[in-house]
Formats: sequence, C-alpha cells, structure tokens
Amino acid sequence: MTLTTECQMILFKPQGSIDLRGGIALSEKMAGVVPQHGQLWVIDLAEVDFMDSSGLVCLVKGLKGARQSGCRLVLCNVKAPVRLILEITQLDSVFEIFHTYEDILTIVPEDTMVTV
Repeated sequence: MTLTTECQMILFKPQGSIDLRGGIALSEKMAGVVPQHGQLWVIDLAEVDFMDSSGLVCLVKGLKGARQSGCRLVLCNVKAPVRLILEITQLDSVFEIFHTYEDILTIVPEDTMVTV
C-alpha cells in the first residue's frame, strides 16, 4: 500500500483484498495520518478486487474519523465486486464515489501532491 500526502489531500491506495488483514493495514495507515481540517482523504480502490465485512468496517470507521476531524473522505476506481458489496449494504449512498481518480482532480489539483 502506498500513501501520498500534501496539505489538502491524502491518497490511500490499498492493494489486493480489503479483508481482515487488508482492513487492519488500511486502518493503520489512516490512523497514522494527522488530520487537518478541510483535508480530502481519497481511497483509490483501483487495485482492490475483493472486500468483505471487515473491509466495510474499516471504510466506515475511516469515514467517521474523517468527518469528526472536519475532513472529507471519498472513494474512487471502485471495481464491480466491491461496488456490489457497497450497493448490497447500501453504503454506496453513504460514501462519495468517483468513477476515476482524475474526476477527483477537479476538486484538488494533482500537481500540489507530495509522495511520502
């Protein structure tokens, strides 16, 4: 998993499965970020092929934490199997979901990002 950060946007790029182990790894990455009011947290799911209930818990906790800190959390590049899980649980109406990462760049310009 890679983590990219700058003053306005945090980019999380989990890989593989967001199951118990993958969810813990993503949660640890999110917990390691010092939130600043107004940040945009992006979870790019382009490399995630599977998510189970543990992964959903991780995403919901991340969303709750972001909101409590005055941040905005969005998802992008959600593949069909993961999108189906979000739809079945009706979490697709809770999360802001963008089709591509490029769609998010209309909010925050990419050239201001720094890789950590």
